[in-house]
Amino acid sequence: MIRSILAGIFLMLLSATAQAQEFNGKVTVRYDRLQGVDAKIFEGLQNSLNQLLNNTKWTNDTYKNIEKIDCSFMLNLTKRTGNIFSGTLTIQASRPVYNATYSTALVNFLDKDVTFKYEQGQVIIYDEQRVSGSDPVAANLTAIFAYYVNIILGLDYDSFQQGGGTDYYKKAQYIVLNAPEEGKTLSGWKSSEGNNKNRYWLVDQILNPRFESFRPYLYAYHRYGLDVMWEKPDEGKKTIMDGLDGLSTINQQNPSSVLLQFFFNAKSAEYINLLKSMPESERKKYAPKLAALDITNASKYNDAR
Repeated sequence: MIRSILAGIFLMLLSATAQAQEFNGKVTVRYDRLQGVDAKIFEGLQNSLNQLLNNTKWTNDTYKNIEKIDCSFMLNLTKRTGNIFSGTLTIQASRPVYNATYSTALVNFLDKDVTFKYEQGQVIIYDEQRVSGSDPVAANLTAIFAYYVNIILGLDYDSFQQGGGTDYYKKAQYIVLNAPEEGKTLSGWKSSEGNNKNRYWLVDQILNPRFESFRPYLYAYHRYGLDVMWEKPDEGKKTIMDGLDGLSTINQQNPSSVLLQFFFNAKSAEYINLLKSMPESERKKYAPKLAALDITNASKYNDAR
């Protein structure tokens, strides 16, 4: 698999030969806003979610320890009604940059639609053939985790091989189409919810032909942008910045899309640092394009001109 080969080249240290699952992940459960709860409940939940993330075999590929994808999930619980919990989930994931000492963010996203049932000692597993399980509210948390795991895998594979993440996006879309349902209790899965900015729309836009130039740009950004910086920094920066025209076309045709917001949530700081490293004439050229694409951080791009 191309990802394995490239990751092996990236990390050259490579005496390690042990096979492993795909993720070097950490799940943290916060519950400080809940009153009168037994901490052991959430310790058990956190341990079970870490096992789900790191011990499940999510792909058919073989990963070495040094090839694992770094990621973190922070589940912040804010409401409890009996054994029903609600809160938010922050997802972060990164990918190594060739011949560099740093990683680049792939995901930095906050999902505000997290509701699930959990009881102390409950077994947490994910069965992709029965996404909703026997209890939709209990299964919702594993469905959400599996959804983002596949989104991360899709982005990671896409960053190493053009079109490499398709199978994982389709798995994420399968989860959406078979997502747990319990009246209006479980939100985030339907096209009619969330002002077109929920889990349904994210994977829909990734796979939608209206956004077809996004994934080639994602690949070029990493393989012909970041990964060549060590040897050809000007060429790498040009690849990344010139590709903004394609994103601008997407934005004009699909204003305020969740896909571009999702992308810039992860990449805005990197774009700002790239801008600051460029000559003034180029900063003035690219900063307005970035500001128009990523309105949330427009002032930061303009300050970097």
